[in-house]
Amino acid sequence: MQKITKQRNLLTFTTRDGFEVNALLTTPKFETESQLYDNPIIINVHGVLGNFLARGTPQILPPALLAKGVSTLSINTRLGFLGQIMGDGIFDKSDQDIEESIKVLVEMGFKNIYILGYSLGANLSVYYTVKSQDKNIKGLILEGCSYSLPESQRKRLEKNNSLPQYDDIYKRAKQILGPDPRNEANDQIFIVYRAWGNSFNPVDIEMFTYRTWWFMRSPEAVFAKTCDLIEEVKVPILFIHGEIDDVVDPSEPKELMGILKKTGNTDVKLVYIPDAKHDCMENPEATIDAITGWINDKNQANGK
Repeated sequence: MQKITKQRNLLTFTTRDGFEVNALLTTPKFETESQLYDNPIIINVHGVLGNFLARGTPQILPPALLAKGVSTLSINTRLGFLGQIMGDGIFDKSDQDIEESIKVLVEMGFKNIYILGYSLGANLSVYYTVKSQDKNIKGLILEGCSYSLPESQRKRLEKNNSLPQYDDIYKRAKQILGPDPRNEANDQIFIVYRAWGNSFNPVDIEMFTYRTWWFMRSPEAVFAKTCDLIEEVKVPILFIHGEIDDVVDPSEPKELMGILKKTGNTDVKLVYIPDAKHDCMENPEATIDAITGWINDKNQANGK
């Protein structure tokens, strides 16, 4: 009997609309192929940085899960690599990146697939799950999930007295994009000063194109309003959230949990990670324990 050795493989695959997804597949060693494919695998869906110059969850999570015997597929969606600046990061097209990732894993033979969405990736993961109702998804892990991306930005810009302000961006976006926001011809990059703090320092600015902002942050970004979508999620959900998150208020996942329980999905759990801000991997031991403990519980419930 040939053992399956621990592996790290770079993968590239193409979505329905031709976008090229780059991914890292990590798998621990197993006695047999069947053990490999029956074992849980987590698709890591990152936020706006993807794997580019990223720390914390994108960098630390895969090897930490590997040490616990959990396989991962870390993908760079079109929202990653600062797609919101380059123009590729259209929120409601990015679900194709998750769709193709699941297709690739299923074709390989993986049967026990979970999705972990981090930050912006959490909101995208909810959107994909609702839109697709994909039967291959065994559960969602949502890290630092915002109640609503548009509402989150509006509150943040108001708090920091941004330049321009939220309503001014919306007004200008309508002027620039015209009646068809999906048309790329008129798109432009813009800068929001004092977006993340009350200073004009580069660390506090935010950049988008008007099209990427429109579908991710504007009042018209209906698919980024997780609070309006999440009641349609029927699979188990684990929320993990930094106890001192300074980007997404710790009350927001609790509000999303309330919506789920009122609308019938009671297989929901929320774990606050001590000593962690927006990136739960600031406390890797507690985060990995929360994730692996929850997945083990799901497997035992399903007789695996």
